[in-house]
Amino acid sequence: MNIRHRSCIRLVNAQFYGWHGVHAEERRLGGKYEVDAELIFDTRKAAETDDITQTVNYQQAYETIRAIMTGKPVALIETLAFVIAESLMEELTLIDSITVRVRKRSLPLGGLCDYAEAEHHIEKA
Repeated sequence: MNIRHRSCIRLVNAQFYGWHGVHAEERRLGGKYEVDAELIFDTRKAAETDDITQTVNYQQAYETIRAIMTGKPVALIETLAFVIAESLMEELTLIDSITVRVRKRSLPLGGLCDYAEAEHHIEKA
């Protein structure tokens, strides 16, 4: 029987304060952001051996996300989601696919809205 194992590690609602945004006021005052990262890969070796070196290091994933979210300001949450996804795919070579969601709170919309969210997905060919 031909079976393909795929599992997922999720980092959910990692919270950061950043200075991103299109408007000068957003970059001056900063705001709250939340990030979800869904890392899909084959965890069979790690599960069979109980060996941490055979799985994705989610501490490393978190540190990469933190560095991007608290680093150089960008205008768009789409850019943040893209850069995080690209960086994690490059650094964590066991990953087969990744989905990153970046949420921005305190939107300058002139009305009520919980958040805006951008999502980026990458799969190995």
